[in-house]
Amino acid sequence: MNELRVIISGGGTGGHIFPAIAIANALKKRKPEVKILFVGANGRMEMEKVPQAGYEIKGLNIAGFQRGSIVKNLALPFKLIGSLLKANNIVRSFKPQVAVGVGGYASGPLLRVAGFADVPTVIQEQNSFAGVTNKLLAKSASVICTAYAGMEKVFPKEKIVITGNPVRAGIAEMKNGGSELRPEAFKYFGLNPQRKTVLIIGGSLGARTLNQSVEAAINRIKEGEVQILWQTGKTYFEHCQKIGEGVPQLKVLQFIDRMDLAYACADVIVSRAGALSISELQLLGKPVILVPSPNVTDDHQTFNAMALVSEGAAIMIKDSEAKLNLIGTAFDLLKNETQQKQLSAAISKMGIPDAADRIVDEILKVSKS
Repeated sequence: MNELRVIISGGGTGGHIFPAIAIANALKKRKPEVKILFVGANGRMEMEKVPQAGYEIKGLNIAGFQRGSIVKNLALPFKLIGSLLKANNIVRSFKPQVAVGVGGYASGPLLRVAGFADVPTVIQEQNSFAGVTNKLLAKSASVICTAYAGMEKVFPKEKIVITGNPVRAGIAEMKNGGSELRPEAFKYFGLNPQRKTVLIIGGSLGARTLNQSVEAAINRIKEGEVQILWQTGKTYFEHCQKIGEGVPQLKVLQFIDRMDLAYACADVIVSRAGALSISELQLLGKPVILVPSPNVTDDHQTFNAMALVSEGAAIMIKDSEAKLNLIGTAFDLLKNETQQKQLSAAISKMGIPDAADRIVDEILKVSKS
């Protein structure tokens, strides 16, 4: 079999899916004849986003542990066994030379089965704090691609390669924080180019605390000259839209498709601390306020944020303090040009623009071995 065949597994959120697609695109560019199959979790976002990107995907009936729901968790062992059996069938029929795991529910069963079948595996660990699944998978992995230094605390040192996290093509190609896109960006979102702009993004699913923080400061926003581009997420959109009625300083959107333009028009960015968001913000090089989500495994977003804060590359506000302090901190930062420049300079040093190509290098090395 001469053609290269690669399985990429994982998903669940945009933070796993978009890097996976970026890796696939970079692999396809380097090796046009490559055959790529995605494996995701049925009912999750990847089952829609991956086909939209032009790739085939197969789904496993796998789910995570549901906190506070004993009934839902009763089916987990059966789902896991079923997923392992289906993953085994996928590996045997597709016959990959390499299996790549990007995190998410499907990544565990697929990489476990691939390892049993003597298929070399590559882990792409996006966070500064590895989850239990990747720690277990690391024992049989050929290479572990990471975005942060110091991961030898949890992974075998000899397997680690610092590659950075891949980001969406449009973001990776931006120059000077998207300054050349600013006129187009203000027009696209209907914003005033004469006003300072805060971008608030809560990830692909939205963030309750960030939305509540805007609502808590609505009177201050009404009275000020700062405009806010506010991505709310689907769940919270209708409520947030009502909050924004009659407030011209607020542009309320459920989801932002053109993140390159959103980043371009922002003077200060407020974000959760997911791995994909941080990687994009490092390349963008703009002042950032991070509000880590406390509702993630092992509180890994706090570790992600602290990796930047320790380098003077971001401001962090605890989720529990955001409603009281977030908007005020953003407005104060807009007034402090010296602090903006310091944050921008520090975060810019941390970006790795060719992360996807570095990961492809490792995939190709493993495939030849």
